[in-house]
Order: sequence, then structure tokens, then C-alpha cells
Amino acid sequence: MPPDTDTDTEIARAERRSAWRTIRRVGPYLWPDGQGWVKRRVVLSLVLLLVAKLIAVGTPILYKRAVDSLSGEVPDLALGAVGLTVAYGVARLTTVGFQQLRDGIFARVGQRALRRLALETFSHIHRLSMRYHITRRTGGLSRIIERGVKGVDFLLRFMLFSVGPLIVELLLVGGVLFWLFDIWYLAVVAVTIALYVWFTFKVTEWRVRLRRTMNDQDTDANQKAIDSLLNFETVKYFGAEAREAARYDDAMRGYEAAAVKTSTSLAFLNFGQSLLITCGLVIVMVMAAVGVQNGNLTVGDFVMVNAYMIQITMPLNFLGTVYREIRQSLVDMGQMFDLLDQPQEVSDKPGAPAITVAGGVVEFDDIRFGYDAERAILRGVSLRVGAGENVALVGPSGSGKSTIGRLLFRFYDVQGGAIRIDGQDLRDVRQDSLHAQIGVVPQDTVLFNDSIRYNIAYGRAGASMDDIVAAAKAAQIHSFIESLPEGYDTAVGERGLKLSGGEKQRVGIARTLLKNPPILLLDEATSALDTETEAEIQDALERAGEGRTVITIAHRLSTIADADRIVVLEAGEVVEEGTHEALLARKGRYAQLWARQQAESEEAA
Repeated sequence: MPPDTDTDTEIARAERRSAWRTIRRVGPYLWPDGQGWVKRRVVLSLVLLLVAKLIAVGTPILYKRAVDSLSGEVPDLALGAVGLTVAYGVARLTTVGFQQLRDGIFARVGQRALRRLALETFSHIHRLSMRYHITRRTGGLSRIIERGVKGVDFLLRFMLFSVGPLIVELLLVGGVLFWLFDIWYLAVVAVTIALYVWFTFKVTEWRVRLRRTMNDQDTDANQKAIDSLLNFETVKYFGAEAREAARYDDAMRGYEAAAVKTSTSLAFLNFGQSLLITCGLVIVMVMAAVGVQNGNLTVGDFVMVNAYMIQITMPLNFLGTVYREIRQSLVDMGQMFDLLDQPQEVSDKPGAPAITVAGGVVEFDDIRFGYDAERAILRGVSLRVGAGENVALVGPSGSGKSTIGRLLFRFYDVQGGAIRIDGQDLRDVRQDSLHAQIGVVPQDTVLFNDSIRYNIAYGRAGASMDDIVAAAKAAQIHSFIESLPEGYDTAVGERGLKLSGGEKQRVGIARTLLKNPPILLLDEATSALDTETEAEIQDALERAGEGRTVITIAHRLSTIADADRIVVLEAGEVVEEGTHEALLARKGRYAQLWARQQAESEEAA
């Protein structure tokens, strides 16, 4: 085992701090305020545990008396050898019965704690900012959550029913050995246990570092696999199957090396534990054998000492496993609690009211924003979209069009200026109420791997089938759905891959229409479609925008020629504003963009 370095020592201290933090965080789930039934179950489980341990410690005494009765050294006139043997069996069965009853009573507590923590983690991750999610990989994130949540039930169960009970049992057995024999038996047992615990903890700390490396390699391999599978089409397009396999195998090679080190260290730990326990057992048994030969002890005493040593050996062997698993659970859960400790970049003010939208007037007042402090995206954009007005945002890539859409939905907070809806600053209202008032049709509509019915109904919880059909008709996709063998129950596949781009967009439009928001954001909703499909979708979008305030972010200028007003952005600033005809007559930046796209269309034709 390599010696500790200063870095290893500092890491160990940090891990201990993290472990205590994790234990403190788990405690309230085990003893929650306002849930008396949980506390009653925990107390009853502990009582059953104590009773089981008392019976277990007394069982070898019955075994001793049965052996002495059979040998004739100490005849038992009350129960006899047969009665004592039966009593011994009943005691063992009773111990197991109380343990199983305890587990059954505690099961609901553990599962409820797991469910609550899983829900808290899942909800918190959804509350984290867009910035956090675009910098994390889904595969690695899901693996951390999976391992952390699985560790909750294990930690609760074994911290309560393994470590604590083991200490109680060792103290009781030590007391019995001291009372029935002498202090030397207790001394040998105490030294054996102390050496065993020291060795187990020391080697396990080393193994945890190896296990952490293995987990990191596992996470890396998993996220590479998920990324590759999510981009299945791209892999096929570029004939990169062998390249992806080699990339995955390279990650698995690192996992293999780390796993081998973990396995060999486990073998070293197991052998060392067995050596220490065996030495302690042999020493105590030799002492007992000498006592029998000298006539100080009976054969039953010899058997009883053996029974107690075996009784100690089993939980001590279990201690090694439990400590390793608890230690690993603390590491896994520590990573999950790190997620829970991630601050919300965008949060509601305390007591923030819900937004109320009457007309749907949207104002961008001198807004300034940059994803990085060194690079500004929006440099003082001011814009007003009247109630029921259709305003289009156009400009070259990187001008800030999509950023304005993200700020309107409050994925980020502006760094200067303000965005208001009907005079209400978005930072002063609840986010959930804001999101309920804005419908978004993005460039690439991503669908859930479920039915068409589910994906359209996602627009409004509790929507009836009639509402879903009405939204589909408005989005001009009802006839297509009806032509499918399974109709609205047709599965769309992962991310909607079983549908064409136009069909996915129509489902997305239907979903937004079902939501029925007063403000509609169209974020380049037709730029990924062919010309014919684009025209059909454009017609559906125009119907969707009737009676609503519409902000259209567009790349193809032909799709927004009929907008009430067109705003041209460049380098994060508004450079032109007006109707299509007025901007063309002005012969400025918009006219240049229009002429370039017309020329490209003629060349393509």
C-alpha cells in the first residue's frame, strides 16, 4: 500500500468533510418533521433490533449448557440436553424473526426517503440555469444521479442497522467474556477488533481513491456511449462506426485498468482481514483449550467461546463490506449533493407575484447581455412589441436574435436594462407564471419518446382528447395522424426520429396551440425545412399567431415579409426597423440581406 502524500491527506480531509455533510443532509429524511409515522417506525425498528441482539448474545449460553449437560459435567435438571438444544434453536429462529420484522417495518421509511431525495434532486436539476445544462453532459449527469439515489436506501439501512448494532453486539459479547471468563479474553478480543478496524479503514480509504478513479472512467465511457447513440444518424452519415467504437473502447480501457486495481486491492483487504480474525480466534481458542485441560473450564465453555468468536467474526467480516459500501455511497451521494448545492443562476425573488398578461405588450429596454464577461452579445437593444403585433427579428449569425428569445423566456437574466411584459419586469414575477404565458416553436422540435397524443397533450396538463384533436387540426396535422395505423397512439421514437422534420414541427405547433399562450415566440421555426414544407408550416404558424403577440426570429427573410414590423440586428445592436417595403426602399442593411438571399435562391434554382 503506497504511503500517504500531502495531497492524499488533503483529499482525505475533504472527503471526510463531504461525508459528514452528506450524513447531515440524509438525517432529516430519516427523522422528518411533521411525519410521526416515520419516527414511530424508526423507533420500533430500533427496539426490535435491540431485542434481537440481546437474544443473539444469550444464545451461545444455551449452547454451552446443552454441551455440558450432554458431557455430564454440569447436568441441567430443568430442561435437559434436548430441551436446551430446542431452546437454542428457538433463540436462533427468534433472532432472525426479529431482524426480518425490523427490516419489513423500516422498508417503507427507506423507500420514502429515497423517493423524496430523488424528487428533490430531479426538481432541482430542472431549476438550474440553461448555462449549467449546456455545459454538462447528459450521460455523466444521469449516472451521478443514478448512483447517488441508489446510495440513499443503502446508507439509511446500513448506518442504522449494521454499524450501530455491530457496536452494541461487540460491547455485549465483550461484557459476557469478561463476566464469564477473565480480562485476558476481553483483551485479546479488543486488540483483534482494534487491529481489524484499523486495517479495514486504512485500506478502504486507499481503495476509495481507486474506486473514484474507476467511477470517473465509468462516467466518461457512459457519456461517450450516450452521445454516440443520440447522434446515431450523424455516425452513419460519416461512416464513423469504427471510430466511435474505438473512442468508446479507449474510455473502457481506462475503466478496465482502474477496475483491475480495485479488484486486486479488494483481494488484499479480504486476506488481511481473514489473517487478523483467524489469529484472534486461534489465540482465544488456545486459551480456552488450556483452561479445559487444567480443569478451570468445561467443554461447554470451550464451545461457547468458539460460538462467541464466530458470532463476532461474522459481523466483523460484514463490517468490512458495509464500511466499503457506506464509504462509496457517501462518495456517490456527495456528488449528488454537489448537484443539489449548485446555485440557481435565475431565481424568483422572495414573495414574487405571478405575472398577469392582459394585452401582451413586450418591451426590451436598453438590454445588455453576454454569456461571458469578455464577450458582449447584446449592446443596449431597445424594442417594443405591441399587443397582437407580429414583429420579426433578423440579422446575420451571432447578431443576438436567439439570445433575445432566451432572455424573454428568462433562461438568463439581463445584465443591464430590463424586459417587461405589460409593464411588469420579468425579474419581479414568478418564472412558472411567465413560462405559462409564452409559447415557443423552436427550429428543431424535440419530442418525447412516447405517442403523438402524449406529445401534443404536453402543451397543457389535463387536456381532453377533443382539445388535442382541435390543436392538431389547427396545426394542419390531424389528417396525417388519422392516416397512421395507430393514429394518435403512434410512437414517435426517441426525440421524434420516426417523424419527418415537417411532421415534428406541426406536432410542436399543435402542442403550443394547445397551451394557448398570449405571446408566441417563433425561433427560426422553418429554417430547417424544404421550401414546400416551409410554406405549409408557415401557413400553420400564421394561423397560430392570430390574436397573439408574435415575435419571430428568422433566417429566411421571405418568411417574415408580411410581418407588421421587422427589426434588423447586427453585432448586438438594432441597426434598422420598419416594414418589409420600407426597409427595401431604404436600401440599407436589410436590403443587402434580402438581395443576397434572393441571389442564392436563384443560383439554387
